[in-house]
Amino acid sequence: MDEVKPPVESGPGSAQPIQEAPAAFAAAAVVAQPSFPQYTDRSTGLVVFGVFQIILGLLAALMIPMVGLGAFVSRLAPGGGMRPGQIVSALATYGFIAGVLVALGIGSIQTRRWARALTLIISWYWLIVGALVTVMLTAVMPVALRTGLQAQRSLPNAPPAALSTGVMAVVITFIIVFAAFFLIVVPLAFVIFYGRSDVAATCRDHDPVGRWTDRAPLPILGATIVFFVGALYSFTVGVTSPVFPFFGRYLTGLPGTACFLVLAALDAYLSVGFFRLKTSAWWIGIISVPLRVFSMALTFARADLMQAYSKMGFSDAQVNALNANPVLRSHVLLFWSLISMVLFSGYLVWVRRYFQMRRVEPQSSVLPAQAG
Repeated sequence: MDEVKPPVESGPGSAQPIQEAPAAFAAAAVVAQPSFPQYTDRSTGLVVFGVFQIILGLLAALMIPMVGLGAFVSRLAPGGGMRPGQIVSALATYGFIAGVLVALGIGSIQTRRWARALTLIISWYWLIVGALVTVMLTAVMPVALRTGLQAQRSLPNAPPAALSTGVMAVVITFIIVFAAFFLIVVPLAFVIFYGRSDVAATCRDHDPVGRWTDRAPLPILGATIVFFVGALYSFTVGVTSPVFPFFGRYLTGLPGTACFLVLAALDAYLSVGFFRLKTSAWWIGIISVPLRVFSMALTFARADLMQAYSKMGFSDAQVNALNANPVLRSHVLLFWSLISMVLFSGYLVWVRRYFQMRRVEPQSSVLPAQAG
């Protein structure tokens, strides 16, 4: 016969069972414990770099009235003032740079994902192009300054005094150091900071909403931006001052404008196609970019750029001044352009892997949108 246990009393003085209490308290402690991020929050750094970007944007905006002042002063020159196309192109360039830097600075202060991604990409291109420009300045600046001084001495009633070699060396060194700071040191600081994993984690934590920059890998997004900026550049130059290098000759006027507009449409298509990881866009890009290099090299080698400027309506004094410029007279710009295009062609070959990954896993392009 089983033993019947008396019921447990539930009065104030009765003993309560405590077998389940430790597990319950442990579960409550786990739920109540706050989750701390496993990274160093870089919000302060994002604010500092964002403010610096805004300052750079304002400095670029200050160049807009300087362009107007330069256009006014150039009218006093013997060869005539700046052409309207040159003024519009310069104003559009500085206005675009100022707008982008201010927008990225505000986005960085607000710890936005898109601001961090775009700033990192632009800083990389800023660093690469800045390094090439600094090398070009180092090679060309002494010759350009010496040529300018010789041209000034050859003018009638020119003062006999001239810069000594030591003063010239100091001026050239100051210009190169100043350029290297803004073209290499500044973008390098941006690359190091915005490339940190804890900066990316900070932006993800403070901006949990999926952004359009999350829909493509950063290398693909970088190529997208290059083609987009190329489309804007081709459109602006084609409308303002068309001088198109076309397989051994320069096209000006309506033919040059038409070629630039076609090139702008091509770059716009490549920008969208790369962002969507279309294989056809990659093939068109990998074929068209070397063709541009070949066309540019052949035109620089055979055609006369000064003759093209004469066809555009430049005066003889302006053409002579351009021809006296060692940068235009030599092949420095050609080499600089060729190196840039060759590097970009190699970059397009390197990003081929992302198109292959999409072909193997086509559903991966849908996952970021669903996750966001």
